[in-house]
Amino acid sequence: MIRRRKQSYKAAIHIEGTDLPVSIRFDLLDGHYYSICRRNIRMRLPFWAGESDIQKHLALCRDWVWTEFSQKPQLRESFLKVPYQSGDMLEVGARRYVLEIILEERATHTARLIGNTISVQLSNRADDAHRAKSIRTLLSRVVAGDYYPEVARRVQDWNDRTFRRPIRNVYLKYNHSNWGSCSRDGNVNLSTRLLFAPEEVQDYVILHELAHLVELNHSDRFWALVERYMPDYQDKERWLKANRSKCDF
Repeated sequence: MIRRRKQSYKAAIHIEGTDLPVSIRFDLLDGHYYSICRRNIRMRLPFWAGESDIQKHLALCRDWVWTEFSQKPQLRESFLKVPYQSGDMLEVGARRYVLEIILEERATHTARLIGNTISVQLSNRADDAHRAKSIRTLLSRVVAGDYYPEVARRVQDWNDRTFRRPIRNVYLKYNHSNWGSCSRDGNVNLSTRLLFAPEEVQDYVILHELAHLVELNHSDRFWALVERYMPDYQDKERWLKANRSKCDF
């Protein structure tokens, strides 16, 4: 189904049992353009394109995306994730969680950690795509709560051994756009995706963000600070780039 929204459409293409969201924009230029972004497929079409043109390009776009996935396995993995089911094992770092997924009559979704089991209660009013997205959000939230004391301690430990600057808060939450950030006010933000990385890689991101308490930029002075305490930091950078698609819920 396609819905018209001013000068854009929201649609989907179906690949390997998964609906991939497609955002279609219209402009005054002739021709078309497809691209794969972090969380959706983007398509540009001329403003005069009608319903039949849109359907034709959705089919062409699907073939193009399939070719891109075939040639770039890491890109494919980031989109085509197998839906979670009860009994699945979720391995995050050194911890393993058993998943219990329950579909019931309720208005909202929720989850909690019971021992090593993450119990997820889902509303039966939501569609499959919404439930799949909600499961990943809930898993991230529960795992963040489980790991938070350890991560906050490690942030403070690294700060004590290096820059010794005031830290206002440490946040551990899902963020797909970056591995971490640090504000001028001393708020250190780390993505839960980082929990899938080796501890030495996590330490690099922690050190990286703490260095921003001294240098709020990526100047030569900033990288000199990082290198002072972690001379092989570039190895960690390479690991993150190579394994980005594997670090996710």
